[in-house]
Amino acid sequence: MKKFIINGSLGLFILTTCLYSCKPKQEAVKQSASTGINLNFMDNSTNPADNFNRYVNGTWLDKTEIPADRTRWGSFDELRKNTDDDVMIILKEAINDKTIDPNSDQAKAIYLYKTVLDTVTRNKQGIEPLKPYLAKINSVQTADQLVALLAEMEPEMGLGFFGSYIGADAKNSNKNVIYVGTGSLGLPDRDYYVSDAPDNKEKREKYIAHVTRMLQFIGESEATASDNAKKILALETKMSTATFDRVERRDRRKTYNPMSFSDLQKLVPSVKWESYFQSVGMGKVDSLVVSQPKYLQTIETILKDNQVEDWKAYMRWTVLRGSAGILSTTIENANFDFYGKTLTGAVKQRPAEERALATVNGRLGEALGKLYVAKKFPPEAKAKAQLMIANVMQAFDNRINNLPWMTKATKENAKIKLNKFRVKIGYPDKWKDYSALEVKSPEQGGTYFDNSRMYARWSHKKNIEKIGKPVDKEEWGMSPQTVNAYFSPTNNEIVFPAAILQPPFYDYKADEAVNYGGIGAVIGHEISHGFDDSGSRYNADGNLVNWWSDEDLKQFTGLGSALADQYSALEPLPGIFVDGKFTLGENIGDLGGVNAAFDGLQIYLKANGNPGLIDGFTPEQRFFISWATIWRSKMRDEAIKNQVKTDPHSPGMYRAYVPLQNVEAFYKAFNIQPNNGMYVAPDKRVKIW
Repeated sequence: MKKFIINGSLGLFILTTCLYSCKPKQEAVKQSASTGINLNFMDNSTNPADNFNRYVNGTWLDKTEIPADRTRWGSFDELRKNTDDDVMIILKEAINDKTIDPNSDQAKAIYLYKTVLDTVTRNKQGIEPLKPYLAKINSVQTADQLVALLAEMEPEMGLGFFGSYIGADAKNSNKNVIYVGTGSLGLPDRDYYVSDAPDNKEKREKYIAHVTRMLQFIGESEATASDNAKKILALETKMSTATFDRVERRDRRKTYNPMSFSDLQKLVPSVKWESYFQSVGMGKVDSLVVSQPKYLQTIETILKDNQVEDWKAYMRWTVLRGSAGILSTTIENANFDFYGKTLTGAVKQRPAEERALATVNGRLGEALGKLYVAKKFPPEAKAKAQLMIANVMQAFDNRINNLPWMTKATKENAKIKLNKFRVKIGYPDKWKDYSALEVKSPEQGGTYFDNSRMYARWSHKKNIEKIGKPVDKEEWGMSPQTVNAYFSPTNNEIVFPAAILQPPFYDYKADEAVNYGGIGAVIGHEISHGFDDSGSRYNADGNLVNWWSDEDLKQFTGLGSALADQYSALEPLPGIFVDGKFTLGENIGDLGGVNAAFDGLQIYLKANGNPGLIDGFTPEQRFFISWATIWRSKMRDEAIKNQVKTDPHSPGMYRAYVPLQNVEAFYKAFNIQPNNGMYVAPDKRVKIW
């Protein structure tokens, strides 16, 4: 559930590059001015056929230290940092621009930025902004009062038990529908609560200590805080136990449970749903979708148990946790000690200006995005990217035609879906309108807390306004300055913000082999999401409708299981394994993406000619080197532990080479033989798309 007042960090992409026997004997052509590959990062003492990631990135791995304010570092992180630096310059120029309309969206971005940095006011206020909310929580005595408070607070601050929002109906993607979802928990995944693995048990103990520390900021004694922390963990464990695990949550068939209003009332009779929906602004509700019915049944049990003091302790903690980043720096730092240091291994926080910029990007991203694209996104970059997308799409179409395991009828359905893909590049045609959002600068008496509250109410109102209206398919889910890309199953669209169309992913001045191995593979990755184990359940119109024959689906599921097994064998730390089932969608995306991008490169070379060797490498070799370049990364141990439990992407060090081990062209490009470390027997290689 989204709770807009919470100042949490966004989920990152992690969505994040011859040789002895195979080096060509011909002399290389003169090195181009912009080759797209940094030869100094490579380790030429390593045979690419034995350790490809080491060969491409070895010197970089040896010489690179993860910055103290980061939990991982790699190509994605470098580009994000460079992009943030660019946007920061643009923002500061806007701050000093006296001609900016004080009522403009850009001015509101400036006002928000200033209030985030106004730590004097934040520290002076302390917990004062929370006191009205805590008083409301402390006045709760009955289940009816609890639900009434949940509804009252929904527009600006979730209290954790459950929540509601408006989104596209998974089985009628042009229509908006009400969803009722699960509440929020203090630990990032169900495993932290229910698994007795040593790391999870350790994190639970540290969580109790953290909650104990934090509750003292709102006036509880250490003894009371400690007692409440244990109650909170017990309640959250009960709630978490009733939720789907991380693999089940990826199956949209399980999280799509349409109900009539009367069915919902029977499921959770302790909640007066008519009153709840009226209070949150949704009016009369006839039907809706419940994400996890079993969870709501547990909420019913919790309400009937009538442990009022436990409810209140949990709500106080939920409010404090959700607001920690917008209160005093003391509270913010204490929160970071657990969520940054303990859970992900961070050494220190990012500079205040960077955190403030992240807040602006997260809330008024398109306001800054307008300024960013005007300065940083040349039209020729978009035009060239469009041609590349066309080639990768054509390559994917060809690959569908040639699938040995899929019948003709299912192939036709797959091609219909592919041909109906919407493609968005760079920035929206219609920018987001922030005119109804009120933001005040410090000079106007504005504070970070109040601006967050007003943003939450504005976001809630915008969401509520979708009721009864068709889904707006022109809306973007990312700002232009976001280094990422995405596939939307209900819109059946792939989206590439301007910021990812930069080196090392994309350089419109570089040779195409590098671009196809970088952004081309990212394009292929997002296309493949339409056909991964989750996206493939949606048809060409973005509806959760089966378009597979039973036999083809059986074949596809079997291939997916083989790929999952491949990744589940990976052990980044002793006793810590990648969850191949959880990461299956992203791994299918990587494998399908690299295959489609490679074939797209061949289409380009056939039409435009082969440039020959550059830096001593063939186009095919440069393609795979570029792929491994974009996935180079280093991670802290705690970050790895957290990622395998919470992130559906495999760690970057595996993304750099594991998909390639299933690609025949990779073996040919680097003369990989059965005695080499990269070799996987042909019958063990997984070929899906």
